[in-house]
Amino acid sequence: MSQSSSATPRGFDTRAVHAGQEFDPTTGAVIPPVHFSTTYAQDGIGGLHAGYEYGRSGNPTRTALEEQLAAIEGGAHGLSFASGLAAEDALLRAVLTPGDEVLLSNDVYGGTYRLLARVLAPWGVGLRIVDMSDLSAVAAALEERPARIVWVETPSNPLLRITDIAGLARLGHQAGALVVVDNTFASPALQNPLALGADVVVHSTTKYLGGHSDVVGGALVTNDDALAEQAKFLQFAAGAVSGPLDAWLTTRGIKTLGVRMQRHSENAQAIAEFLSGHDRVARVHYPGLTSHPGHDLAAAQMSRFGGIVSVELADGATARRFAESTRLFQLAESLGGVESLMNYPDAMTHASVRGTELAVPEELARLSVGIESVDDLITDLDEALAGL
Repeated sequence: MSQSSSATPRGFDTRAVHAGQEFDPTTGAVIPPVHFSTTYAQDGIGGLHAGYEYGRSGNPTRTALEEQLAAIEGGAHGLSFASGLAAEDALLRAVLTPGDEVLLSNDVYGGTYRLLARVLAPWGVGLRIVDMSDLSAVAAALEERPARIVWVETPSNPLLRITDIAGLARLGHQAGALVVVDNTFASPALQNPLALGADVVVHSTTKYLGGHSDVVGGALVTNDDALAEQAKFLQFAAGAVSGPLDAWLTTRGIKTLGVRMQRHSENAQAIAEFLSGHDRVARVHYPGLTSHPGHDLAAAQMSRFGGIVSVELADGATARRFAESTRLFQLAESLGGVESLMNYPDAMTHASVRGTELAVPEELARLSVGIESVDDLITDLDEALAGL
């Protein structure tokens, strides 16, 4: 775990490049070395060099990433994990005890719902679903019964719903709840939930932070000292830590996050506008469109609108054909890499929520818009739509 320093440069891109990345004092190497050692020599029993003793409890490469994560989210503490779900699991177990309840957004990653409903619920954790984009519904749910955690994704996965983070934080705190924001879709380059009142930010660093579809990871960032220590203990005790090469790859990805998110957003905006005018498309979900119900709110709490576009076709069969017809948009799980990906959520990323309150429309396809030449991407989509 690392704390951001008051000396950390203020500009986002500068923080992304430099936080935790001091040159190697031994050789002068501008890029810090990757530390693969699993154990560290001691100066006598308990005499630790810089606090390191064993790779699960700490690793200099992971420490550098954690300082970088805290800096780009504007938090005091960053923790790096082996996956996004490992980060979520550590947070949930750090906070919850049997009988506690989580108020969960009705449009979230299917794996988050699966973790709560199938792993933690049998241990006595309660779960309620609400539309977080409707603050009156959240207020009513919290008035009906308290929740220990209020958990939201904004923009949400895969319908790109937008939630008022500041408003949600006020409601949650008035009810004594911890407010958690999954910031994976926006990334800290576009949105900073801690600055808007959230208590914890969660990331699948596999997505935009890593940015190249070559490393799996997760992160927690918070300003809460006690919570950070609890999560840090579980990181060590349960052992779901990021390995040194994974940490280094994520650090390398973060250094270009700002410029990548600019291109992702520009391309996605152009594609959303193209699709919204296409006669084969029933509906486009993208907060950058003025027709999106959350457009004004997204413009207020995000600097750009992100790289994910979801589109509804005539029916499920048509959506499946569309998802299987593109060439540049490769049919694959995940999102946030430099390459464009096509996903059919009902049978892929959100198959685990079929038949639940979180079920995804069968007619929906989700596009992770990459950084390729946008004209090529539009041509690919146009040709796929023409063939339906």
